[in-house]
Amino acid sequence: MIFAILIAASSCSSKIISTNYYTLHQKELMHIETIYKYLYQQKPFSIAFTSKNLQIVSVEMKTDSLNYIYEFNTIDARLKDSLLKYGYDAEKVIWLINAMQKIECTWINNYDYYTNNKEQRLIFISIKPKVIRRPFSPSKYYMLAYFDEPQHFDENGLLLDGSNTKRLRRFNYLLFKKITDKICYTVSEKFR
Repeated sequence: MIFAILIAASSCSSKIISTNYYTLHQKELMHIETIYKYLYQQKPFSIAFTSKNLQIVSVEMKTDSLNYIYEFNTIDARLKDSLLKYGYDAEKVIWLINAMQKIECTWINNYDYYTNNKEQRLIFISIKPKVIRRPFSPSKYYMLAYFDEPQHFDENGLLLDGSNTKRLRRFNYLLFKKITDKICYTVSEKFR
């Protein structure tokens, strides 16, 4: 019986897991993406949870000359103090951390790329779903990519490099698949 459950769970496709997660948390994800985009435009930063229970958070704070990476317990007062020290809207960043914790997002970051010599940006949100996996198989993370503009896809839903090409676009060597015209997903063994 247990063997049958393991086989059934391991056969769940990444598309089902990622689109189900997206559908279940769509409203929260859109709010997280919107708030992060707004805060990032004010002052760049990224957030990553470094503990399995999502209690330890790593915040990369970017200044004109250096990037500072600090780890905090999410309830540590030093988190707010450090955010204020480096000029961040501490209340909103802490709200973002709590919102990510609630739906088990492990990482959020802005990514710059170029299309037709024009700078573009996207936001990566990484999740680690709770699924039964095959014994001895590595953990899988599902990365959602939020684009500002509608993207082009092939007949299999794979992200293309542009409208007039059949070349697949990759970010960090990963192929992305369509959820909506502006949101894609991929599966990675790393959360970022």
